[in-house]
Amino acid sequence: MYPSYLNLSKKKLNLRIKKLFKILEKCEICPRKCRVNRLKGEKGFCQLGYLPMVSAYHPHFGEERPLVGRYGSGTIFFSGCNLACVYCQNFEISQLRIGREVSFEKLAEIMIDLQNRGCHNINFVTPTPQIPQIIKSLSIAIEKGLKIPLVYNTSSYDSFEVLKLLDGIFDIYMPDTKYSDDKIAFKYSNALYPHTNKKSGVGAGYFEIMKEAIKEMHRQVGDLVLDENGIAIRGLIVRHLVLPNNLAGSEKIFQFLAKEISQNTFLNIMDQYWPAWKASQYPQLSRRITKEEYQQAIKLAKKAGLKRLYKE
Repeated sequence: MYPSYLNLSKKKLNLRIKKLFKILEKCEICPRKCRVNRLKGEKGFCQLGYLPMVSAYHPHFGEERPLVGRYGSGTIFFSGCNLACVYCQNFEISQLRIGREVSFEKLAEIMIDLQNRGCHNINFVTPTPQIPQIIKSLSIAIEKGLKIPLVYNTSSYDSFEVLKLLDGIFDIYMPDTKYSDDKIAFKYSNALYPHTNKKSGVGAGYFEIMKEAIKEMHRQVGDLVLDENGIAIRGLIVRHLVLPNNLAGSEKIFQFLAKEISQNTFLNIMDQYWPAWKASQYPQLSRRITKEEYQQAIKLAKKAGLKRLYKE
């Protein structure tokens, strides 16, 4: 099975690229709608400009087994983020923006290099603020012979309109499901609280944005499909990081996935939270989760009717 993007004509792909870069003129590439002209070097919340900014890339063996396989997931870590989680474990990349700007040609070469090293997919980590740059680079990589699936590895703080422009390009979506309470999302990740940004007209909080985004992702690719070797070739992989004191609001998220997405959603309930970055400044986040908190999350997912829980 070929990746979806090889079925798009060059003309259609170029049209998508043109539309994506048009959005950057008055940037609404994510729900923040900063409305700065990134094509002229103006910078909004993410502090990113016209060129892609990359922190690191390599075959990654710490992802879910269907992505890793034998040769690893070809992971590209992008600098910057459109959230600001106080407990971010990759804060040097996401918030300190350690990395460097590269040309579109260089980003294409990175994709080809990862493919040549045997990686099963190209895994874009935090692609949301840089998706026009990624797709422009993809068009170059296709000309160079790229032919493995693409993974959209995201916080789910994504624009529905932008996601629609990605239909037929990404075969695998891997969204986080961070919170079901918008006030908590605002406090700990600076996700816009409903109607707090009247100038931009943003009206929805994290949970509604997340739900709308995941619905669109699932519409495009469906439930996760594996090949005969257990390698992901298409579909949705959902992650949920259990937070201390039930700050993530896990039960509500699991009910959404079971009722509005699919009971066969491939769900990784993650237990690796630790108080990184600024988390020690927040009492409710200043400890690891307990075994009981993690087991309760598993129990709630099963109670909601989810049947495809990932196990290491």
